[in-house]
Amino acid sequence: MSSSPLLSDLVHRVFSLITTLLLFLLSLGPIPQHVGFVMDGNRRYARESGKQVAEGHSEGFHALRRTLEICLRLRIRAVSVYAFSIDNFSRSEAEVKALMKLAKQRLTELCKHGELLEEYGVKIRFVGQVGLLPRDVQQAVREMEEMTAGHKNGVLNVCCPYTSRDEITTAMQDTVQGIYDGEVPPSTITPRDIFDRLGTSQAVASVDERLFYSPKSAGKLDILVRTSDVKRLSDFMMWQASDDTQLHFVKTYWPEFGLSDMVPILLGWQQKVWMKRVGLS
Repeated sequence: MSSSPLLSDLVHRVFSLITTLLLFLLSLGPIPQHVGFVMDGNRRYARESGKQVAEGHSEGFHALRRTLEICLRLRIRAVSVYAFSIDNFSRSEAEVKALMKLAKQRLTELCKHGELLEEYGVKIRFVGQVGLLPRDVQQAVREMEEMTAGHKNGVLNVCCPYTSRDEITTAMQDTVQGIYDGEVPPSTITPRDIFDRLGTSQAVASVDERLFYSPKSAGKLDILVRTSDVKRLSDFMMWQASDDTQLHFVKTYWPEFGLSDMVPILLGWQQKVWMKRVGLS
């Protein structure tokens, strides 16, 4: 019986060493500035595992923390995740209620145990119609943002409740308001001006620009990953993914997503960058 904990500890140490080595080797190559995740498959994972839907979402949260740590260790400065679509409010009342309860619990946990964000100096920003969330969840959101407001080394954009159409509409409304307020003349408005007013763009702009190799393009996605083998964007960061974004649709369900999925994705992106640099693509 006593050998089991020793074996488990040995396996953990070996896995940790391999992880550190892999991340070090990846860090020697080019690193993307901005990566996005559509965290799909929580419900299917739960059903196929004989678990409650809420358990699938809970394990999905742990996958987010695991994936975020990989990104932070590689110094990926901007990570955006699709946490909850505005359209998801049309799901059953019981599931929406369970998701809101889980969101509050996990946000509270992050507030109490924000070591990961603190260690890497990363702020958390919520992008979307936060006013649609229950008041207690809104309070947890505000506390989380305030706790990390001074961090400048990176940003985690939690898109919730969110759709890309709504984000673009809000940016247009802000632009029009700027015209009414006399901030900018209408004739000078460019697509770049509107793009810079997107919620995700504003969040990325709050990071120390010296940490990006190309600050002007940091709002765009270098890589977009969707899990559970669903091949669509589902109204997530459609403008940000419209220009040379590398799309990956992986079969793994989000709760099971981890290093073994991330490594080939990052290697593929690095290969594309190297080929561009030598003029082969």
